Amino acid sequence: MYERFVEHRVEEALSDTPVVLITGPRRAGKTTLVRKMGEAGRTYITLDDQTALEAARADPSGFIRGLDRAIIDEIQRAPDLLLAIKKTVDEDYRPGRFLLTGSANVLTLPRVADSLAGRMETLRMLPLSHAEIVGARPTFLERLFAGALEGDKQAIVGDDLVQLALMGGFPEAIARETERRRQDWARSYLTSVLTRDLRDIAEIEKLTELPKFVRLLAEHSGQLVNYSQLGSSINVSYKTGQRYVALLEQVFLVATLQPWYTNALKRIAKTPKLHFLDSGLLATARGLNFERVKANREVFGVLLETFVFSEVLKLMTASDLRLTPYHFRDQQMREVDIVLERDDGMIVGIEIKASATVKSSDFGGLRTLAEACKDRFAYGVVLYDSTDFVPFGDKLAAAPLSCLWG
Repeated sequence: MYERFVEHRVEEALSDTPVVLITGPRRAGKTTLVRKMGEAGRTYITLDDQTALEAARADPSGFIRGLDRAIIDEIQRAPDLLLAIKKTVDEDYRPGRFLLTGSANVLTLPRVADSLAGRMETLRMLPLSHAEIVGARPTFLERLFAGALEGDKQAIVGDDLVQLALMGGFPEAIARETERRRQDWARSYLTSVLTRDLRDIAEIEKLTELPKFVRLLAEHSGQLVNYSQLGSSINVSYKTGQRYVALLEQVFLVATLQPWYTNALKRIAKTPKLHFLDSGLLATARGLNFERVKANREVFGVLLETFVFSEVLKLMTASDLRLTPYHFRDQQMREVDIVLERDDGMIVGIEIKASATVKSSDFGGLRTLAEACKDRFAYGVVLYDSTDFVPFGDKLAAAPLSCLWG
C-alpha cells in the first residue's frame, strides 16, 4: 500500500475539527485511505451500497442519528446528509466525529455550500504522485522558492519520461502490466465518470454528447479556454459549454487554471487555462500511445505539461507552504506554464519543455514575469528532459524534471 501525502493532513484535521471531507477523483485511493483509518474503531459506511444510499436519501436525520466517529464514503450521492451532520455537530462539537469522502465537489452545490462553514475542513486527494509511487519525500517546492534546485544524474529522461507521463497516477491503472490494459481501464473510467458520477450532481441535457465534448477538451488541454468553441462542438450555447466544463471540474476530470496578472502589466491574458488532472486519462481521451507520443514531440509537450501540472498540485498537498497556482500570458504570447504565489506574495514560475536542450529564448515568459513581480519574484525554472542543472542568469535556471520528486 502506498503512503499518501494527505494522510497526516487528515489525521491533523481530525484532531481538532468535527468534520473532515476528502475530495478527489473516483478511484484515486480515498476509500483505501479511509478504510485504513476505519481500523481505529470508526464505523464505515459507503453510499455506493444501494441499501445505505436509499436509507440516507429517505431520512437523512435518522441516518445520522446515533452515528459517531463515522466514515461516510461517496457523500456526494446523498448531499442532504451534510445538513443533518451540521445539526448533530452543532449539538456536539467534539473533533473527529465524521470523516467523509466525495468523488464530486459537493461544496459547489447551492443547498450545501454554506452548511458546514467553520465546522468542516476539506482536503483534496488526487491520484498518486510519482514521489508517492517511489516512496520519496519531495522538497521541490521549498527548494524552488529558495532557489536551491540542482542536477540529477539518475533523472528519468527520454523514453522512460514518455512512459511515466502516459501512465498517469491512478493506482489501478499503474498496477496493470501493459499499455493496452491501462488504456482499457482508463476508457472504462471515463465512461463511468460521464454516465454515473455526473448524474449524481446534475441534470445533463446532452449526456450522449459528453464523450465527444471530453475528446474536444482533451484536444484543448493546456490551452486557454474557449467556451463558445467548446459549446458549439455539441450544439450548445456558450453558457452551457461553460456549465459542462464546471461540472467536469466538479468530478475532478479537468481543472481550469486562473491567470496571474498585475496592474504593472496592462496587456495580460485574463482567460483561464484548461488542464486534464491526469495525464494517463488525457492520453486515452486523445488516443495517444507510446509510439504516437514518441514520434510527435509537440504532442509529448502537451502531455508532459499536464503531467507536471498534476504533480505540482499533488506536491502542494504534501508541502507546508500555502500556495495558489496560476498561469501567465501576455499579448506578445510570452507565457509561463505554472505560476505559484505564496501567501506572503512571493512568486515562482515553472516552464515545461519536452526537449533535452534549453535556449535563452525559452526564458522569455519567466523574464517578463520577473520584471512584473520585481522584489516578489523568488525564482523561475524551466523543467526539461535532461539530467543537468544549468543557470540562465539571476534567479533563472533549467533543471531536470526529476527535481519534482527529489
